[in-house]
Amino acid sequence: MLIRSISGVRGITPTYLNDLTIKSYAQAFHSILPDGIIYCGRDSRPSGEDFLHIFYSELIFLGRDVIVCDIVPTPTIQFMVEKTEAVGGVIITASHNPTDWNGMKFVNDNGIFFDSDQCAELFNNVDQNNQIKPAKTPGMYLSDKNANLKHVLKIMELPCVDLKSIRTRGFKIAVDAVNGAGSEAIPLLLENLGCNVVKINCDQNGVFNRGAEPLPENLGDLSALVLREDCDLGFAVDPDSDRLAIVDENGKPLGEEYTLVLAAAGYLSQIENSEILVTNLSSSIALDKIADKYNSTVLRSAVGEINVVNKMIESNSNFGGEGNGGVILKDAHLGRDALVGAALILSYLSQQETTLSETHKALPQYVIVKDKINIKNIDIKVFLKKVKNLYKDSIVDETDGIKFIWNDKWLHVRKSNTEPIVRIYSEAISKEIAEGIIENLKSIL
Repeated sequence: MLIRSISGVRGITPTYLNDLTIKSYAQAFHSILPDGIIYCGRDSRPSGEDFLHIFYSELIFLGRDVIVCDIVPTPTIQFMVEKTEAVGGVIITASHNPTDWNGMKFVNDNGIFFDSDQCAELFNNVDQNNQIKPAKTPGMYLSDKNANLKHVLKIMELPCVDLKSIRTRGFKIAVDAVNGAGSEAIPLLLENLGCNVVKINCDQNGVFNRGAEPLPENLGDLSALVLREDCDLGFAVDPDSDRLAIVDENGKPLGEEYTLVLAAAGYLSQIENSEILVTNLSSSIALDKIADKYNSTVLRSAVGEINVVNKMIESNSNFGGEGNGGVILKDAHLGRDALVGAALILSYLSQQETTLSETHKALPQYVIVKDKINIKNIDIKVFLKKVKNLYKDSIVDETDGIKFIWNDKWLHVRKSNTEPIVRIYSEAISKEIAEGIIENLKSIL
């Protein structure tokens, strides 16, 4: 089956996602957008080249002009759409799913992912299967080979990135791009920031030599590279490079939650005013503690990048993100961006007189434990209703699934946007406490 959500469309190829599926989505995408150019890009999966060609060829057949960037990070397409007169963009990617998956992410004229209403309209058009007649005059194909560089230059110009301090420090950084879309872009950014870069899995060939998600258990080779090359730190990204993870100088992965916390510290340390930060309900309360330090506040949204972005727009927030390593900075563009995260973190580190491990140790320390339950044989509504009645001594938030909140700990239970599972996350001041909360929930159920 295809998984369709506010995170776009994804499925296993070619069983559920094939040439005809791609063509039908291209037609539907064309039909709901106003006249104008569409940016097209992809991550490095083997199926991506053909899928991208089918998608933009169909747009051209329908009279639409396209600008094709080929293999670039998802945030690069978002940036290019926002900063130009383009009316939309598509990225052929399945994000953190394994290499035999692929999918599509859809961007509107503001460089923002489709929201629930736009997704519903798109999916309905696909389901109606209304065939569109070809245009009398086909559209034009244009190629942009410099999208990565344009994206990098924009990040270097951000006022909250202390370019001089970063270059003065001269960081030595190991990079693991999982042979994905960030294989060129991440090293390009770091080299322009004056860093000495050593690389692993940066061949952009779509062969994921580790788990696609930049989780601690998948970063053994990066950790070894950091130690072997005596690096200051290591950066890892997922296949479409919207999520960033960090390894310290001792080869220890910090956990993707601390990407957002360190980036927030980097941002807040460079501005004078108090700020509203936005994150989702499953992200660490360490962010709240950092915000308090800078007289700022945190608002929370449902899980999903577009939900965070909409909350940022609603609250006039300049900084947000998700605890999966996704950093969002409005001055760059309104989307998760591993390149922006890397620049903000280096900016913060360049102002410290300590190593990354010492800088991390000085941050509020919390541990998130993540678990999941397969829901193939579960009625999700009945399941959540049963969960709701479990904890009477907590604050309950039902914005997205159910979240129980106590002092310095929480439990969040919600249906995944991208997989047929229920996610169960818990955070506390120790791993043992967080694991205990989840085990208690499972024993009750």
